Amino acid sequence: MNRIVTLLAGLGLACALAMPAQASSTGYTQTKYPIVLVHGLFGFDRAMGVDYWYRIPAELQKDGAKVYVAQVSATNSTEMRGEQLLTQVKQILAITGAGKVNLIGHSHGGPTARYVSGVAPDLVASVTTVGGVNKGSKVADMVRGALPPGSVSETIVAGVAKGLAGLISLVSGSNDLPQDPVQALEALTTQKLADFNRRFPGGVPTSACGEGAYIHNGVRFYSWSGASVVTNIVDPGDGMLGLIGLLHGSPNDGLVTSCSSRLGQVIRDDYRMNHVDEINHFFAIVHLFETDPVTLYRQHANRLKNAGL
Repeated sequence: MNRIVTLLAGLGLACALAMPAQASSTGYTQTKYPIVLVHGLFGFDRAMGVDYWYRIPAELQKDGAKVYVAQVSATNSTEMRGEQLLTQVKQILAITGAGKVNLIGHSHGGPTARYVSGVAPDLVASVTTVGGVNKGSKVADMVRGALPPGSVSETIVAGVAKGLAGLISLVSGSNDLPQDPVQALEALTTQKLADFNRRFPGGVPTSACGEGAYIHNGVRFYSWSGASVVTNIVDPGDGMLGLIGLLHGSPNDGLVTSCSSRLGQVIRDDYRMNHVDEINHFFAIVHLFETDPVTLYRQHANRLKNAGL
């Protein structure tokens, strides 16, 4: 009998000790300022019931974060997309009464978010790029080289890309946004990003593969990215990214090299994720032995919270 009582008491103590740990998750992602997610090239907020940021907004919201998903042109220049984002940021601030926002941009969404922090730093608490094209993409350089400005090949490919971007806009309810695939391609080249970085240097590393300033004009800068291409053989997109990844000649996520992705405080640039895994697609078919992408976003929201952001 005494053994049973002791066992029950031990179990009760264990439950009591476990309760505070569970309760502590409340507010885990509750940042001071709203989080705004910014999609990349050929991206969208939600299309035909599919979220670009698969499961990520809901998982951030359930523990306190206010999350908004921006809707900018699927294909256009960084400046055009940035102006669209700036308009939405102002709308979000008016709705919430917040003084600033935390911007998180994937791929081309990285420079897009950086544009807003550059022209309106008083409205931005932090910028985080995920697989961000911060110093250009070799893939964009090669495509630009294969499609000379004004050539027939450029016209044909641009027409197909614009049609795809228009379809994405239509099914995502953003058909009024202008599309310009050529401007988007130009924006992601190494040359154009070098010019962009001279105008908007916040967080940009001064060395080839280092960290940048953690704080610039009052804005905090963070980044993380993957460095794997084929991460799950069941994922139908891994084969294509695997082939493209061979073009880089250095660690990359299929479309962006690890060094190009680095900005401000680098959380990591070598997750076993490819460019699509970074937004938890294809429908969460990701590496079985790497941190769940959703967990990374939750951890980052908590990081922002602890930084007073």
